[in-house]
Amino acid sequence: MSAQPTAPAVPPDHVTIEIDGKSMVVPKNSMIIAAADKAGIAIPRFCYHEKLPIAANCRMCMVEVEMGGKPMPKPQPACATPVADGMKIQTQSQRALSAQRNVMEFLLINHPLDCPICDQGGECELQDLSMGYGRSVSRFVEKKRVVPDEDLGSLVETEMTRCIQCTRCVRFMADIAGTYELGGMERGERLQIGTYVGKPLMSELSGNVIDVCPVGALTNKPFRFKARAWELIARESIGYHDALGTNLWLHTRRGEVLRAVPRDNEAVNECWASDRDRYSSDGLRAKDRAQKPMIRRNGELVEASWAEALAFVADHLRDARGDVGALVAPLTSNEEGFLLGRLLRGIGSDHVDHRLRTLDFADAPVATPFEMPIAAIDKAKAILLVGCNPRHEIPLLAQRIRKAVRAGAKVHAINPVDFDFNFDLAGKAIVTPAAMLDALLGLAKAANDAGHLPESSALAQAIAGLSADAKAQALFKLLADAPESVILLGETALNHPNASSLRAAARFVAKVTHSAVDEIPGGANAVGLARAGAQPRQGGRDAGALLANPPKHLVVYHTGSQDTSAPAAFDRARTEAQFCVYVGAYACNGVQRTAHAVLPIGLPPEIDGSYTNLDGTTQTIDAAAKLPGDARPGWKVLRALGAALSIPGFEFTAIDDVRAQMAADGASPVTATNALRPRIEPAHGRLVRIATTAIYASDAVVRRSPALQAHPLARPACVTLHPEDALALGLGAGATARVSGVELPVELSTRVPRGGAWIEAGLKGSAHLPPHGASLDITKA
Repeated sequence: MSAQPTAPAVPPDHVTIEIDGKSMVVPKNSMIIAAADKAGIAIPRFCYHEKLPIAANCRMCMVEVEMGGKPMPKPQPACATPVADGMKIQTQSQRALSAQRNVMEFLLINHPLDCPICDQGGECELQDLSMGYGRSVSRFVEKKRVVPDEDLGSLVETEMTRCIQCTRCVRFMADIAGTYELGGMERGERLQIGTYVGKPLMSELSGNVIDVCPVGALTNKPFRFKARAWELIARESIGYHDALGTNLWLHTRRGEVLRAVPRDNEAVNECWASDRDRYSSDGLRAKDRAQKPMIRRNGELVEASWAEALAFVADHLRDARGDVGALVAPLTSNEEGFLLGRLLRGIGSDHVDHRLRTLDFADAPVATPFEMPIAAIDKAKAILLVGCNPRHEIPLLAQRIRKAVRAGAKVHAINPVDFDFNFDLAGKAIVTPAAMLDALLGLAKAANDAGHLPESSALAQAIAGLSADAKAQALFKLLADAPESVILLGETALNHPNASSLRAAARFVAKVTHSAVDEIPGGANAVGLARAGAQPRQGGRDAGALLANPPKHLVVYHTGSQDTSAPAAFDRARTEAQFCVYVGAYACNGVQRTAHAVLPIGLPPEIDGSYTNLDGTTQTIDAAAKLPGDARPGWKVLRALGAALSIPGFEFTAIDDVRAQMAADGASPVTATNALRPRIEPAHGRLVRIATTAIYASDAVVRRSPALQAHPLARPACVTLHPEDALALGLGAGATARVSGVELPVELSTRVPRGGAWIEAGLKGSAHLPPHGASLDITKA
């Protein structure tokens, strides 16, 4: 008997349906539109977006549905109709097409005829679909509705007469960003989308409403009227303002970056981008861009040829006899970090570091990839945030945590400020930096009391005299019982004066509770630079030592004073240096005043390079924009400088040769230790500084973006005090305080714990203040 063909088995929780005569097996309770997309069958839509909740309010996706051999009496919206076993769907029948065309006619009734001046022209979903489903002549002759525009701030431009009320923007702000800033007001033909109280959008993800808007109602304000879609060339790139490495398309015209939009990558940024990555490109065109090599003659910086400038720098570095150090900004590429480390070691120095904001180097900290990848965080069931404000540090990490919370995760925080999260906390301890150390050591003591012994004798000694309270025991139990849990160490933990103790306690608790430890790297490429050798290996001075005891010869690579933990010490180091060479993109006033040589180089969008993100994934990019003036890629400048110094290994001609050398050398042998720094106690009776890097002051490019600096989150430096502390000092809201010699306006907030003074870093107004965790002298000005 011959074998008979058998139908393939239908997996559990799946059903069999037929779309346009094509039989397929799809998940039960999924929507018709998702099944059609999977089959490659196009169904028109406006309100539907696979990352947003279903609204079913545009009705453009109407299809004909048959169940049990009987057609449904009316066409059904494909986005809101769940599949059922045996269902038959027609997307191209006369009935379906008629419904879709009727909906299109209604959508176009009030839509303005301003396609020639609309920034969305050429990439507009309404334009595209109206070509296929619109009537050649409108039957509507009455006056069109006009909706007044609302000012949503410096990033998003509005033309709300174009709005078709799809509510994608509303659902994005509510469900993804979690800020609930947009909504629908009025009813019927008077329905309008806008903010409830007429204020600018405050979310750090607000630019994504431009991408989800299917018409020209919400557009990119800095890009407005600059170019047409067909004039632009899209080039692959990545974001370089945090360690996520957001995948981007850079849209360029004649070598100039005009805008950035997200590039889909589910493992990294899904289909979103933070405003910092989207709008920073204007900073590339800042007035103080370094465009010509310069050397100092007779006390003045004067322009020079590349050959002259390189010879000048090489002569001074050759005479340094090893007394030379380099401070490297963490937005530097792997190739540049590798070559700079090789160059310094070639002239007898190991004093090179990118950990510019670190205060505690006792355990030789090394930036390491996340133990729980970012794509898995939204599946975690218990999350502990320690000194972490993910909304400002890595905005799309906060969005992943929000997804986890919506799926049932419990999030606890041990923070120095009650940060404004876009997700609910199950518990929190808002304490000063010193008390934050006590809280985490108390959690380690709870683990110790449960029968687990620390491997580190220093940690065992630190927790020996402590007792774990009920909160610490409950938090330990939560982490231990959760099937997937993670401890996230953020900026104010990793830049803490006793960060080594915080790291040790977190790793001990994570080990005994089978949790992951994710340390948020400082800057875009800290993980890559640690591997490439841009930090001390054998007896070299770290960034803290270089600032406290600077060498006579200093190389400043892309670094500005506001990128460091001690801007005043950095400025003093470069001012007092016998020879200071600035290799970077901006010849600001500080560079003009202190540098003996300026070598202009490109920034990430302008150069070839590779960057390693927080998951340890190395992403390679090609130059997307032209370099300004006579600027050169950093790796080429370092190659020429190494050759001028006759250092072996600088004979290559292409960046692929550099990558081959990096692969041959392998990862840097730098490893962390178990040493702990002795506890730093705040001065009795004085307030302690809480320093967080301002979201739009994280690096030199962001600080020069006009659109981001006009955002409400980009505020001048101020000191925020607990009302009771302010009362004791005789200070009120709006008063001026003298903080360790610097005058700052005062704000009052119960989000700051008693004993703390919250002053953001990265700002000019706070540059001369002591670092995070230091005691402050605060009086009435």
